[in-house]
Parts: sequence; C-alpha cells; structure tokens
Amino acid sequence: MNPHLYAGSMPAQGMVYESLVENTEEGIQPLLAESWEISDDGKVYTFHLREDVEFHDGEPFNADAVKKNIEAVQRNVDLHSWIKLSQKIVECNVIDEYTVELVLSEAYYPTLVELSMTRPYVFLSPNDFTNEETKDGVNGYHGTGPYILTEHVKDNYATFEANENYWGGEPSIKKITAKVLPAGETTFLALQKGEVNFIFTDDRGTDSIDVEAMNQLIDTGEYQLVRSEAMNTKIIAANSSNAESPVSETAVREAIWHTIDRETIANDILAGTETVADTLFSHNIHYANVELKDRGYDIETAEAILEQAGWTLENERNARTKDGIPLAMNLYYDSNSSSQKTQAEFIQASLREIGIQLEIIGEESTSIANRRATGDYDLLFNQTWGLAYDPQSTIAAFTSESSYLHTTSGINNADELYKKIEEVMISTDEDTRASLYADILTIVHDEAVFIPISNGSVTVVAPHNLNGISFKQTQFELPFEFMYFE
Repeated sequence: MNPHLYAGSMPAQGMVYESLVENTEEGIQPLLAESWEISDDGKVYTFHLREDVEFHDGEPFNADAVKKNIEAVQRNVDLHSWIKLSQKIVECNVIDEYTVELVLSEAYYPTLVELSMTRPYVFLSPNDFTNEETKDGVNGYHGTGPYILTEHVKDNYATFEANENYWGGEPSIKKITAKVLPAGETTFLALQKGEVNFIFTDDRGTDSIDVEAMNQLIDTGEYQLVRSEAMNTKIIAANSSNAESPVSETAVREAIWHTIDRETIANDILAGTETVADTLFSHNIHYANVELKDRGYDIETAEAILEQAGWTLENERNARTKDGIPLAMNLYYDSNSSSQKTQAEFIQASLREIGIQLEIIGEESTSIANRRATGDYDLLFNQTWGLAYDPQSTIAAFTSESSYLHTTSGINNADELYKKIEEVMISTDEDTRASLYADILTIVHDEAVFIPISNGSVTVVAPHNLNGISFKQTQFELPFEFMYFE
C-alpha cells in the first residue's frame, strides 16, 4: 500500500490516495488542486490547492505535504524512469501554504496526465514517512481519499471504510472488503456462495473471469454486468528490425493483418467480452480518432500482396518461398492465458491457408517481455498501455529499448517517426500536437508493425440493486465513492 512503489494493488491504492488532478473523459479536471497555471514556455506549473483537505490521520494537506511527497518520489527516480515526467522534474517549490510550483527541465505536455495517475505522484501523510523517505518503506497508509484502510491481512483480505471527513462528501458504501482469490472457478464459487458479491477485471490481458460462469450468474437475475468503453488494444507486435526474418517486410506484415479474422476472435474465442480492433488505439483514446486506411479480413488480398512481393507457393509445399527462403516465423503467447493460446492456434491455421508457416510458442509473461526488449522474436502478443497512459506512454515506448524499439526501428521511415515522437512530447500547441499524433499513428499503421486484434474493457459483475457504477479513465481503478444501493 506504499503508493510511491509498485508492489501493491492499484485499485486499493486508488481508494486511499489522490492526485493533484484527475483524468476524465472531458480532459484533466481539478482534484486536490482546485486550479493551476502553466508558464508560456511550458516549464513551470503552479498549482492552487484545496484548503479543506486532511489526511486520514488528521494531518493537513498543504503545499509542504505536496513538496515532501514529490521530493520523496524524485529521490528514488531510477525506479520511476518509465514515467517520463520523473526525468524532467527539476524542483518543487512552496509558494505559500496552499500554492506549490513544479519546475521542469523542458516543456512536457503529458505532465498533467502523468500527475493524475494512480502512482507514484499521489500523497501520503508526512507522518507515515520513514526517516523523511518512502522508498525504504513507510509506517502508515494515510491518504486523502474517500476510503481508509482499516485492516489488512497480507494475501488474504483488506478492509476499507468510508472516510467520514472526505472533502468530496462521505461515500454511501460504508465498508468494502477486498479478498484475494484465484482467478476462474474459485471466484465463481465464491460468488455463488455469497462470500463475495462484486468483482471486476483490471484488464491486463489474462483470463481472470470465466465467461460461461459469469453468464450463469447474470442469468440468475441477482447480478448485473457492466462494461466500460475500450480501455486498451490487444495486439501482435512484429519485429521489423530482424532482417533475417520475413516479418521484417511490410508486405508480409500486411498479409498477416488481412488474414486474421478478428470478428471470429472477438465473438467466438473471446465470447463477446472484447470488441474488434482495427487500429492500434480505439477512437475514444485522446488524439487517436485519426482516419487510417482500412485493412480488413481478406484472404485474396493477403495472397495477392505476398505474390506481388515475390513470395510464391509451389505445389505440395507447406510454405511460400522467396529466393529459397521459406515464409516461416514464430509467434509467442502468454502460457497462462488460455484465450491467447486459442487465438494463436486459430491464427496459425489461418496463416497456413495463405502459405505462411507459423510456429506458436507459449511462455511466461516475463519471458515474453524479455524477448520484446532484446528483439528475440518474430511476432508476439502484447497490448497497449491503456487508459490513462495512452497514447503518450505506448507512443513513447516506440523508442524504448525495453519496449517497442525492435518493433519500430526496421521500418523505412523510423527516423522520421522518432523525430515526430520527440516533437509531440514537448509541443505546447494543441493543434500541432494533434497533427503530430496523426502522422505518428499513420506511419505505424501503414507499416503494419502493430497488428490489432481486440479492444479490452473493464468488466464489472455486481448485485443488481447496486447503482452508480461508472468508470475512470483507467483500467486499474473504480470510483466506489459514487456507488449506492437502492
């Protein structure tokens, strides 16, 4: 539950801790900061804080508390290198009791978005710090949020009770007990027995709820199912930088894209729990509502593309060849996800129809992440960072050696792509930023290095008399404070 580290439950931390600003469908809105100004050069953010906020232990929330928390995060900056803002903060200054100034080394437009995330830039009572630090552990978990952590048995359960003094008003749901249960049948049985009555997925791409069991619960009439808008996109990342692999060719990647029947995957394999994805980001992602060429399921088009690229299919051969090289490659999937395995088998059979030999290999997610970082792959299942991290975090990962550098570095206009990514992150003009994002998304779409499969969303199964179920601009939190029973 230390919000400045990454081992804890994000949904739990989101109930207890808050940020300066909140990311919503309407854009960035006030939270602990009532208002703010940004300097003309984009380097200085001045926040005016709410004056009616206390931490759960009674300590006042003020500019000094903000400074102590941000500086504690920054003293552990190497841990937070994934969040670009951490590399750009120069200093945090107290102007007066309820005014704080954040100074950056250069303009960075996602500043407010990254300040709104569940961690690390959220606020813990200074009384909980250990030797003025949080990086080596804390001695309490007092935030400013709508719920207070009152009991915790590690790997078993945690209890959260409504904050009577919450500045936003006391929540209607007075007590929430979160239980640790295995995914799948155990959770279903716990619901049937009444041991739990509310579950939700934080859509990480693994199979956490059995679809058939979930539908059985809904059919009883005692439960309701609520799904958010698209939160992320499940993709197949192609290694464009491996010159020894056929997948380094744009034509091969395009042919694969045309050969995957995403409607069958979404409707049959995923049983309608996800929707068809045609682009890297769904259109509800900011800056992603860009017109891109359609590349639908079309076997004839796929075969024509391969023929034109010189990949020919000879009689009684399993795979096309060009210059004596077979059109063969590997696809890696998460061995802990039964749906990914089924999708991989389906794609393998589909590609066989057009003369592509695909070997599918299941591995642990950590192994797949290592392959992505080292470039030791042809194709692998992955997913975008999702709300509220996109588009900026996935786009920034195009240039990262630990993420998608091998996916993007082999394309013809990689240098142009990277230049535009650098420009968009420091742009202070909204129209310029939108134009740059359109160019970036067009480049990677045309090069077919990210083959979209489906859009994932947050799924809630709750008692039918629970009202006020809504979603945040993140797949890792729910606003329990807005829920109430009839």
